[in-house]
Amino acid sequence: MDIIFIREFRADAWIGVYEWEQQRPQTLEFDLDIGLDTHRAGSSDSIRDTIDYGKVVERVRSDLKEAKFKLLEALAEHITQVLFRDFHAEWVKISVAKIGHMRGVKKVGVTIARSRHDPSVAKSNPSSS
Repeated sequence: MDIIFIREFRADAWIGVYEWEQQRPQTLEFDLDIGLDTHRAGSSDSIRDTIDYGKVVERVRSDLKEAKFKLLEALAEHITQVLFRDFHAEWVKISVAKIGHMRGVKKVGVTIARSRHDPSVAKSNPSSS
């Protein structure tokens, strides 16, 4: 399994459980690992045979402008499903962090990892059947 990665990607999102968090967007930091077979892209030298990380970044930013989430876990799961459904990823690992959210703490966040072949992913990913 090959990995396309995007590191220290920042985007604003409407996220939070508490009312004070929901008053304005918060800047989040993402690290994405997107697993897929890149043999074809290595041979063809064509962007059509791999995942265009620019399009991934655009898509995440676009989704975050529209959606509201309470938990980082829900936001990470949403991005994972987009990567499976719309970018044909085989495996995804996402870390998402709130920056400077707590006094004396640089970042707080969550990391999730999912495989397209995991039965729990298949249930929530309609295109996998």
